Amino acid sequence: MAHMRNKAESAGRATKVKTKHKELGLTREKLLDMYEKMLLPRMISERMWRMLRQGKLLFVVSSEGHEATGVGTAYALNMGSDYIVHYYRDLSVVLAAGMTVKDVMLQVFGKADDPSGGGRELPGLFCSSKLRLVSTSSPIAVQLPHAAGIALASKIKGEKIVTITYFGDGATSKGDFHEALNFAGIHKLPVIFVCENNKYAISVPQSKQMAIENVADRAPGYGFPGVVVDGNDVLEVYRAAKEAVERARNGLGPTLIEAKTYRYAPHTSNDDGVRYRTQEEIEEWKKKDPIEKFKQYLKEHGILSEALEKEIRAKLEQQIDEAVDFADKAPLPKPEDALTHVYAEPRR
Repeated sequence: MAHMRNKAESAGRATKVKTKHKELGLTREKLLDMYEKMLLPRMISERMWRMLRQGKLLFVVSSEGHEATGVGTAYALNMGSDYIVHYYRDLSVVLAAGMTVKDVMLQVFGKADDPSGGGRELPGLFCSSKLRLVSTSSPIAVQLPHAAGIALASKIKGEKIVTITYFGDGATSKGDFHEALNFAGIHKLPVIFVCENNKYAISVPQSKQMAIENVADRAPGYGFPGVVVDGNDVLEVYRAAKEAVERARNGLGPTLIEAKTYRYAPHTSNDDGVRYRTQEEIEEWKKKDPIEKFKQYLKEHGILSEALEKEIRAKLEQQIDEAVDFADKAPLPKPEDALTHVYAEPRR
C-alpha cells in the first residue's frame, strides 16, 4: 500500500510539473518569446565581453545569470503602461519591455544617438518615457524611494497602474530600502520590490551584511508579504510576479519578491570576482543555469527542438551583428554638448 501511495504521489508531482506553464496560462508562442528574451541578453553580454577585450568598449556590466528573474517578472506586467524602475543588472528586463538591441549598443558604445542619455549614461542604466523605463542612477538603492513615489502618484490619480523596481541584495542594507518599503506599506502602494539576490554585494557575501537567511523575511515588518522564489526558474518567478501584480493592481498593496540567483561574471569589468569567491562556486551555480533549465523544460514538453533552437540563435546573432555594426558607425557626441541638461540654461 505504501508503495502504491508513493507511486501515486510521484505521478501527481509529475503531472504538476508537466502542466506548470498551462497552469500559468502561457501559450507555446509566449514560452518561446520568453526563451528568446532570456537568450538575447545572454548573447549580448557575451558579445560585450568580447568587444571589451578587443578594445571596442571601455566598461561592461554583465547580467549573465539574472535572465530568468528579469524575464519572469517583466512578463507579468502590462508593458508600456506599468512603470519599471530597474537597476544596472536588468538587461533582460529592458529588452522584454521593448528596448531594441540597437538601443543597447548605442549606449554601450557611448554614441550621440543613445536614447538613454546621448552617450553620457553609464552602461546598464536605460530609460525610455515611451516604454515607461524610469532613468536610474549608479548609487545603490536610490531608485527604491522613486518607485514608491511613482506608485503613490498612480494611487492618487486612481490609475490601475503598477510600479516594479529591482535591486540587488546589497541595496537592502541601505536606508533607502527601509524608507521605501516602510512608506509603501503604510500607504498600501501598488509597487513590487524585486530583490535579485545573487549572494554578493559587489565583494561582500550575504552572511557579512545581514543576519537573516531571506531578505523577504523583512517584508512582514512593513505590513505586506515577502516571497522567496528560485530566481533561476523563469516560470516560478513569473508565478510570483503575476500574483504580486494582481495584488497591487487590486489595491492590496506591495509585495517583496526575493529571487535567489547568481551572477557568473565579476561585478563589472573593473572587478576581479575570484578574489572573493572560488571558481568552483561559480561552476556549481552554472549547473543551475536559468537558460539551460528553461530550455530543458521546453524540450521535454515538445515546445523547443534542436532545429528551432539553432534558428532562434541564428536570428538573434544576426540582430546583434547588425546592431554592433550600426552603433560602431554611429556618430559620437559633440564636445560642446557635454553640459547639455546638466545645468539650467538661461532663459531668453
